[in-house]
Amino acid sequence: MANWRHKVFRHLGSLQGASYSTKPSRINKTMLNDLRRIRPMIQRRIENRAKDYPVQEIVPVAQEILKARRNLLTNVTVLLKLFPVLRCKFCSEVFVGKEGHLIQTCRSYIRRGNNRLHEWVPGSINDVLVPVESFHLHNMSQGVIRHQQRFDYNRVPAILELCCQAGAIHPEEILEYAKVHDNPQISDEDVRSISTEDLKYVGANALTAWEKVRAGLKKLLLVYPSKVCKRCKEVHVGPSGHKARLCGVFKYESYQGTHYWEKAGVNDLVPEKVVWHRRPQDPVVLVNEGRNYYGHAPAIVSLCSHAGALVSNTRYACEMKPQGLSYPLSY
Repeated sequence: MANWRHKVFRHLGSLQGASYSTKPSRINKTMLNDLRRIRPMIQRRIENRAKDYPVQEIVPVAQEILKARRNLLTNVTVLLKLFPVLRCKFCSEVFVGKEGHLIQTCRSYIRRGNNRLHEWVPGSINDVLVPVESFHLHNMSQGVIRHQQRFDYNRVPAILELCCQAGAIHPEEILEYAKVHDNPQISDEDVRSISTEDLKYVGANALTAWEKVRAGLKKLLLVYPSKVCKRCKEVHVGPSGHKARLCGVFKYESYQGTHYWEKAGVNDLVPEKVVWHRRPQDPVVLVNEGRNYYGHAPAIVSLCSHAGALVSNTRYACEMKPQGLSYPLSY
Protein backbone atom coordinates (compact mmCIF):
# COMPACT_ATOMS: atom_id res chain seq x y z
CA MET A 1 0.00 0.00 0.00
CA ALA A 2 2.80 2.40 0.91
CA ASN A 3 4.68 1.61 -2.34
CA TRP A 4 1.54 2.35 -4.35
CA ARG A 5 1.22 5.77 -2.69
CA HIS A 6 4.88 6.57 -3.39
CA LYS A 7 4.43 5.73 -7.07
CA VAL A 8 1.40 8.03 -7.32
CA PHE A 9 3.25 10.93 -5.69
CA ARG A 10 6.29 10.39 -7.93
CA HIS A 11 4.04 10.49 -10.95
CA LEU A 12 2.37 13.70 -9.77
CA GLY A 13 5.74 15.23 -9.01
CA SER A 14 7.00 14.44 -12.51
CA LEU A 15 3.89 16.06 -14.01
CA GLN A 16 4.39 19.23 -11.94
CA GLY A 17 8.10 19.46 -12.65
CA ALA A 18 9.14 18.46 -9.11
CA SER A 19 10.63 15.36 -7.56
CA TYR A 20 9.07 13.48 -4.67
CA SER A 21 11.15 11.72 -2.05
CA THR A 22 10.11 9.84 1.06
CA LYS A 23 13.36 10.75 2.85
CA PRO A 24 13.87 14.18 4.51
CA SER A 25 16.04 16.41 2.35
CA ARG A 26 19.24 18.12 3.44
CA ILE A 27 17.58 21.52 2.99
CA ASN A 28 14.86 20.64 5.51
CA LYS A 29 17.47 19.41 7.99
CA THR A 30 19.40 22.65 7.59
CA MET A 31 16.27 24.72 8.17
CA LEU A 32 15.42 22.76 11.31
CA ASN A 33 18.93 23.26 12.67
CA ASP A 34 18.69 26.99 11.96
CA LEU A 35 15.34 27.21 13.75
CA ARG A 36 16.74 25.44 16.80
CA ARG A 37 19.68 27.83 16.79
CA ILE A 38 17.61 31.04 16.64
CA ARG A 39 14.86 29.85 18.99
CA PRO A 40 16.53 31.32 22.15
CA MET A 41 16.93 34.65 20.34
CA ILE A 42 13.20 34.69 19.47
CA GLN A 43 12.28 33.93 23.08
CA ARG A 44 14.51 36.76 24.33
CA ARG A 45 12.84 39.15 21.90
CA ILE A 46 9.40 38.16 23.19
CA GLU A 47 10.51 38.69 26.78
CA ASN A 48 12.03 42.08 25.94
CA ARG A 49 8.88 43.13 24.11
CA ALA A 50 6.80 42.33 27.19
CA LYS A 51 8.92 44.80 29.18
CA ASP A 52 7.40 47.65 27.14
CA TYR A 53 3.94 46.83 28.49
CA PRO A 54 1.78 48.23 29.92
CA VAL A 55 1.90 51.43 27.88
CA GLN A 56 1.38 54.25 30.35
CA GLU A 57 -0.45 56.45 27.84
CA ILE A 58 -3.13 53.77 27.38
CA VAL A 59 -3.81 53.10 31.08
CA PRO A 60 -6.44 55.91 31.36
CA VAL A 61 -8.29 54.40 28.38
CA ALA A 62 -8.53 51.03 30.15
CA GLN A 63 -9.72 52.73 33.34
CA GLU A 64 -12.47 54.53 31.41
CA ILE A 65 -13.55 51.20 29.93
CA LEU A 66 -13.89 49.67 33.39
CA LYS A 67 -15.88 52.66 34.64
CA ALA A 68 -18.21 52.57 31.62
CA ARG A 69 -18.61 48.80 31.99
CA ARG A 70 -19.71 49.16 35.63
CA ASN A 71 -22.28 51.80 34.64
CA LEU A 72 -23.48 49.58 31.79
CA LEU A 73 -24.03 46.54 34.02
CA THR A 74 -25.82 48.60 36.69
CA ASN A 75 -28.16 50.36 34.25
CA VAL A 76 -28.98 47.19 32.32
CA THR A 77 -29.80 45.41 35.60
CA VAL A 78 -32.27 48.20 36.41
CA LEU A 79 -33.88 48.05 32.96
CA LEU A 80 -34.28 44.27 33.08
CA LYS A 81 -36.41 44.61 36.22
CA LEU A 82 -38.85 46.84 34.31
CA PHE A 83 -38.73 45.52 30.74
CA PRO A 84 -38.87 41.75 30.24
CA VAL A 85 -36.43 40.01 27.92
CA LEU A 86 -37.28 36.62 26.42
CA ARG A 87 -35.04 34.00 24.87
CA CYS A 88 -35.79 30.90 22.83
CA LYS A 89 -35.59 27.58 24.63
CA PHE A 90 -33.97 25.82 21.67
CA CYS A 91 -31.84 28.47 19.88
CA SER A 92 -30.03 31.74 20.64
CA GLU A 93 -32.87 34.06 19.56
CA VAL A 94 -33.66 36.93 21.98
CA PHE A 95 -36.59 39.36 22.01
CA VAL A 96 -37.23 42.47 24.13
CA GLY A 97 -40.92 42.56 25.08
CA LYS A 98 -43.64 40.95 27.15
CA GLU A 99 -44.70 38.56 24.39
CA GLY A 100 -42.39 36.86 21.94
CA HIS A 101 -42.76 37.26 18.21
CA LEU A 102 -44.25 34.73 15.79
CA ILE A 103 -41.48 34.97 13.21
CA GLN A 104 -40.40 31.49 12.17
CA THR A 105 -36.63 31.70 12.49
CA CYS A 106 -35.85 28.89 14.96
CA ARG A 107 -33.10 26.67 13.51
CA SER A 108 -32.09 24.57 16.48
CA TYR A 109 -30.45 21.22 15.76
CA ILE A 110 -32.35 19.75 18.74
CA ARG A 111 -35.71 20.17 16.99
CA ARG A 112 -34.30 18.92 13.67
CA GLY A 113 -36.08 21.48 11.55
CA ASN A 114 -35.62 24.95 10.10
CA ASN A 115 -37.93 27.96 10.16
CA ARG A 116 -40.02 26.96 13.15
CA LEU A 117 -41.73 29.02 15.84
CA HIS A 118 -39.73 29.88 18.92
CA GLU A 119 -40.58 28.65 22.39
CA TRP A 120 -39.99 31.60 24.70
CA VAL A 121 -38.64 31.48 28.26
CA PRO A 122 -37.50 34.36 30.54
CA GLY A 123 -34.08 35.74 29.69
CA SER A 124 -31.28 37.29 31.73
CA ILE A 125 -28.55 39.89 31.43
CA ASN A 126 -26.34 37.38 29.61
CA ASP A 127 -28.86 37.38 26.75
CA VAL A 128 -28.50 41.15 26.34
CA LEU A 129 -24.77 41.48 27.05
CA VAL A 130 -23.23 38.27 25.71
CA PRO A 131 -20.39 37.12 28.01
CA VAL A 132 -17.06 36.42 26.31
CA GLU A 133 -14.36 34.76 28.40
CA SER A 134 -10.68 34.03 27.86
CA PHE A 135 -7.76 32.52 29.74
CA HIS A 136 -6.15 34.75 32.35
CA LEU A 137 -2.41 35.06 31.65
CA HIS A 138 0.11 35.70 34.39
CA ASN A 139 2.18 37.87 32.04
CA MET A 140 2.43 38.54 28.33
CA SER A 141 5.81 36.80 27.97
CA GLN A 142 4.68 33.41 29.29
CA GLY A 143 4.61 30.33 27.10
CA VAL A 144 1.71 29.16 25.01
CA ILE A 145 -1.03 27.37 26.98
CA ARG A 146 -1.00 23.67 26.08
CA HIS A 147 -4.04 21.44 25.95
CA GLN A 148 -3.11 19.60 29.15
CA GLN A 149 -2.69 22.99 30.92
CA ARG A 150 -6.18 24.31 30.14
CA PHE A 151 -7.44 23.66 33.70
CA ASP A 152 -4.46 25.40 35.29
CA TYR A 153 -5.61 28.85 34.13
CA ASN A 154 -8.73 30.72 35.22
CA ARG A 155 -11.35 31.95 32.79
CA VAL A 156 -12.23 35.66 33.13
CA PRO A 157 -14.21 38.11 30.97
CA ALA A 158 -12.18 39.05 27.92
CA ILE A 159 -12.69 42.79 28.58
CA LEU A 160 -11.23 42.47 32.08
CA GLU A 161 -8.29 40.45 30.78
CA LEU A 162 -7.54 43.10 28.17
CA CYS A 163 -7.78 45.91 30.75
CA CYS A 164 -5.60 43.85 33.11
CA GLN A 165 -2.86 43.59 30.50
CA ALA A 166 -3.28 47.33 29.89
CA GLY A 167 -2.45 48.03 33.54
CA ALA A 168 -5.89 49.01 34.89
CA ILE A 169 -6.26 45.90 37.12
CA HIS A 170 -3.63 44.01 39.07
CA PRO A 171 -3.29 40.44 37.75
CA GLU A 172 -3.84 38.94 41.22
CA GLU A 173 -7.02 40.98 41.83
CA ILE A 174 -8.88 40.30 38.60
CA LEU A 175 -10.92 37.39 39.99
CA GLU A 176 -12.06 39.40 43.00
CA TYR A 177 -12.83 42.34 40.74
CA ALA A 178 -15.05 40.18 38.53
CA LYS A 179 -16.97 38.82 41.54
CA VAL A 180 -17.64 42.27 42.99
CA HIS A 181 -18.52 44.29 39.88
CA ASP A 182 -20.12 41.76 37.56
CA ASN A 183 -23.18 41.19 39.78
CA PRO A 184 -24.64 44.56 40.84
CA GLN A 185 -27.25 44.21 43.59
CA ILE A 186 -30.31 46.43 43.09
CA SER A 187 -33.45 46.06 45.20
CA ASP A 188 -36.97 46.07 43.77
CA GLU A 189 -37.97 49.00 46.00
CA ASP A 190 -35.38 51.24 44.38
CA VAL A 191 -36.63 50.26 40.93
CA ARG A 192 -40.30 50.98 41.72
CA SER A 193 -39.44 54.52 42.81
CA ILE A 194 -37.95 55.44 39.42
CA SER A 195 -39.99 58.05 37.54
CA THR A 196 -40.48 58.22 33.77
CA GLU A 197 -37.87 60.95 33.35
CA ASP A 198 -35.36 59.06 35.45
CA LEU A 199 -36.07 55.94 33.40
CA LYS A 200 -35.18 57.81 30.20
CA TYR A 201 -31.96 58.92 31.86
CA VAL A 202 -31.12 55.33 32.82
CA GLY A 203 -31.69 54.16 29.24
CA ALA A 204 -29.60 57.00 27.77
CA ASN A 205 -26.84 56.38 30.31
CA ALA A 206 -26.75 52.67 29.44
CA LEU A 207 -26.55 53.44 25.71
CA THR A 208 -23.75 55.97 26.30
CA ALA A 209 -21.81 53.48 28.42
CA TRP A 210 -22.22 50.83 25.70
CA GLU A 211 -20.70 53.16 23.11
CA LYS A 212 -17.86 54.17 25.45
CA VAL A 213 -16.92 50.54 26.07
CA ARG A 214 -16.81 49.77 22.36
CA ALA A 215 -14.86 52.94 21.51
CA GLY A 216 -12.30 52.24 24.25
CA LEU A 217 -11.84 48.63 23.15
CA LYS A 218 -11.17 49.80 19.61
CA LYS A 219 -8.23 51.84 20.94
CA LEU A 220 -6.88 49.06 23.16
CA LEU A 221 -6.91 46.52 20.34
CA LEU A 222 -4.56 48.76 18.37
CA VAL A 223 -1.92 48.36 21.11
CA TYR A 224 -2.56 44.99 22.76
CA PRO A 225 -2.86 41.93 20.50
CA SER A 226 -5.92 39.69 20.74
CA LYS A 227 -6.90 36.61 18.77
CA VAL A 228 -10.22 35.01 17.84
CA CYS A 229 -10.92 31.61 16.32
CA LYS A 230 -12.38 31.87 12.84
CA ARG A 231 -14.58 28.81 13.38
CA CYS A 232 -15.84 28.78 16.98
CA LYS A 233 -15.25 32.44 18.01
CA GLU A 234 -13.01 31.53 20.97
CA VAL A 235 -11.16 34.66 22.16
CA HIS A 236 -7.61 34.78 23.50
CA VAL A 237 -6.07 38.01 24.78
CA GLY A 238 -2.35 37.80 24.12
CA PRO A 239 0.30 37.84 21.41
CA SER A 240 -0.51 34.27 20.28
CA GLY A 241 -3.44 31.91 20.66
CA HIS A 242 -3.51 28.95 23.02
CA LYS A 243 -3.30 25.29 22.00
CA ALA A 244 -6.23 23.94 23.99
CA ARG A 245 -8.13 21.67 21.61
CA LEU A 246 -11.63 23.02 22.24
CA CYS A 247 -12.72 23.66 18.63
CA GLY A 248 -14.91 21.25 16.71
CA VAL A 249 -16.46 19.27 19.54
CA PHE A 250 -19.37 18.01 17.41
CA LYS A 251 -19.19 15.03 15.08
CA TYR A 252 -19.88 17.03 11.94
CA GLU A 253 -16.92 19.34 12.65
CA SER A 254 -13.62 17.87 11.49
CA TYR A 255 -11.31 20.58 12.84
CA GLN A 256 -9.20 18.16 14.91
CA GLY A 257 -9.83 20.39 17.94
CA THR A 258 -7.26 23.07 16.99
CA HIS A 259 -8.27 26.70 16.64
CA TYR A 260 -7.78 28.81 13.52
CA TRP A 261 -6.60 32.11 15.01
CA GLU A 262 -6.98 35.53 13.42
CA LYS A 263 -6.93 39.11 14.64
CA ALA A 264 -9.82 39.93 16.97
CA GLY A 265 -12.10 42.95 16.62
CA VAL A 266 -14.49 44.85 18.86
CA ASN A 267 -17.46 42.67 17.88
CA ASP A 268 -15.53 39.58 19.02
CA LEU A 269 -15.05 40.90 22.56
CA VAL A 270 -18.41 42.74 22.79
CA PRO A 271 -20.82 40.96 20.42
CA GLU A 272 -23.84 42.80 19.10
CA LYS A 273 -26.77 40.50 19.88
CA VAL A 274 -29.03 41.57 17.00
CA VAL A 275 -32.76 41.03 17.64
CA TRP A 276 -36.07 41.93 16.04
CA HIS A 277 -37.05 45.43 17.17
CA ARG A 278 -40.71 46.27 17.78
CA ARG A 279 -41.54 49.88 16.86
CA PRO A 280 -44.57 51.89 18.12
CA GLN A 281 -46.38 51.45 14.78
CA ASP A 282 -45.91 47.68 14.80
CA PRO A 283 -48.55 45.26 16.18
CA VAL A 284 -48.28 43.93 19.72
CA VAL A 285 -47.03 40.58 18.41
CA LEU A 286 -44.77 40.52 15.35
CA VAL A 287 -46.04 38.07 12.73
CA ASN A 288 -44.05 36.07 10.21
CA GLU A 289 -45.69 37.70 7.17
CA GLY A 290 -44.36 41.15 8.11
CA ARG A 291 -40.73 40.21 8.63
CA ASN A 292 -39.67 42.40 5.68
CA TYR A 293 -41.24 45.45 7.36
CA TYR A 294 -39.75 45.10 10.85
CA GLY A 295 -36.39 46.45 11.93
CA HIS A 296 -33.38 45.00 13.74
CA ALA A 297 -31.21 46.34 16.53
CA PRO A 298 -28.72 45.07 19.10
CA ALA A 299 -30.51 43.82 22.21
CA ILE A 300 -29.00 46.55 24.39
CA VAL A 301 -30.13 49.26 21.95
CA SER A 302 -33.65 47.82 21.73
CA LEU A 303 -33.84 47.68 25.54
CA CYS A 304 -32.72 51.31 25.89
CA SER A 305 -35.19 52.35 23.20
CA HIS A 306 -38.06 50.80 25.17
CA ALA A 307 -36.89 52.82 28.18
CA GLY A 308 -37.22 56.06 26.22
CA ALA A 309 -33.65 56.69 25.10
CA LEU A 310 -33.28 58.49 21.77
CA VAL A 311 -31.75 56.18 19.20
CA SER A 312 -32.81 57.99 16.02
CA ASN A 313 -29.46 59.81 15.83
CA THR A 314 -27.33 56.72 16.40
CA ARG A 315 -25.72 54.50 13.78
CA TYR A 316 -28.39 51.85 14.42
CA ALA A 317 -31.27 54.02 13.16
CA CYS A 318 -31.05 52.77 9.56
CA GLU A 319 -31.30 49.16 10.66
CA MET A 320 -34.12 49.85 13.13
CA LYS A 321 -36.38 51.56 10.52
CA PRO A 322 -37.96 54.01 13.01
CA GLN A 323 -40.07 55.76 10.33
CA GLY A 324 -40.75 52.70 8.22
CA LEU A 325 -44.15 51.31 7.35
CA SER A 326 -45.69 48.50 9.34
CA TYR A 327 -47.21 45.32 8.00
CA PRO A 328 -50.95 45.85 7.32
CA LEU A 329 -52.83 43.24 9.35
CA SER A 330 -56.13 42.03 7.95
CA TYR A 331 -58.69 40.84 10.51
